Amino acid sequence: MQKIKCPNCGEVFAVDESGYAQILQQVRDEEFERAVQQREKVLAEIKENELKLARMEQQEKFHQAMAVKEAEMARRDGLIEQLKARISGIETEKKLAVTEAVREKERELSQRVTEITELRGRLASRETEHELREQALQREHESELKKKEEEIRYYKDFKARQSTKMIGESLEQHCLNQFNALRMTAFPAAYFEKDNDARTGSKGDFIFREAVEGVEFISIMFEMKNQMDETATKHKNEDFFKELHKDRREKNCEYAVLVSLLEADNELYNNGIVDVSYKYEKMYVIRPQFFIPMITLLRNAALNSLKYRKELEVIRHQQVDILHFEENMNAFKEGFGRNYRIASEKFQTAIGEIDKTITHLQKTKEALLSSDNNLRLANHKVEDLSIKRLTKNAPAVREMFEEAKREQKAGAKEE
Repeated sequence: MQKIKCPNCGEVFAVDESGYAQILQQVRDEEFERAVQQREKVLAEIKENELKLARMEQQEKFHQAMAVKEAEMARRDGLIEQLKARISGIETEKKLAVTEAVREKERELSQRVTEITELRGRLASRETEHELREQALQREHESELKKKEEEIRYYKDFKARQSTKMIGESLEQHCLNQFNALRMTAFPAAYFEKDNDARTGSKGDFIFREAVEGVEFISIMFEMKNQMDETATKHKNEDFFKELHKDRREKNCEYAVLVSLLEADNELYNNGIVDVSYKYEKMYVIRPQFFIPMITLLRNAALNSLKYRKELEVIRHQQVDILHFEENMNAFKEGFGRNYRIASEKFQTAIGEIDKTITHLQKTKEALLSSDNNLRLANHKVEDLSIKRLTKNAPAVREMFEEAKREQKAGAKEE
């Protein structure tokens, strides 16, 4: 028999071996069940801890992946902002360049309009001046015509009252009187005397010379010719050209002038000063009324070249080659013309380059607008970026996200 004490009440009672074995077996079964339950509980806790740890590791990896993605997206956002700022800056520079080019064109256009307006004003002024000049010339012509008609009447009457010889002498005297009347006022330093040197076999009627500071700048050989209407032999002006040309060269005169009343009905000689240089160089035929105007005309033309005559005289004294001087003048003219032509071509080239720059800026503007459109599309694609799209071809990552969502919902329900 075996004695067993009750752990609850403390009573001791005896049991046989079969009962003891049953009790012992029962106790063992309960201990085993408790041990099994305790083991299952421990295993469950271990499994729960491992699951939590795995979840934490998955969450950590997910957060790291999200951080990387967020950093990448932030970097892309920064790059987009930089590109937008650069595009904005380029657009501003482009607008400023276009504005400056437009302003420059407007200034040039305004300047050209001003020049055109000034030219039109000058043209109108010149037209008015031309009209006034025409009116003045017409009045002067009418006055000269009246004087001419009066002189024609005078000389016709004059010839009717003179012999052939006396007419010639009177024409010479008439010209001399005209010159002497103006000698002290218009020609104070001039030489005007009859040509009395007949050593070469012939002589002219008068020689006019004038010099400044010892440099002669004008010399004219004059011949006066006239005849009576009743004279049997009618001479022509050209009958005396050869002899007058010979006298001019022998007396070293620059010009030869025939003062003539011959061929009274010839309109060529009646219209004014006639240049016959096509036959004999520097020779003219005039009527007596043009005697003083002819001297004045040739003298003023010679005065304009006096400076150059003095320079040429100095060059002669210094034994400098005149042809070399003329070559230098021609070289200067050619060089000046070449420089002017090059400057004009450069100006036209600069205008062309400005036009090309404007075209290039326009193309740049179109390219920037196209780039801005592409950036806008890229921005839309970034905005449309989602977890679903990112995990479209990554089921494991998608499962992690879904598990995290489920846990988040479960946690929210427990709270």
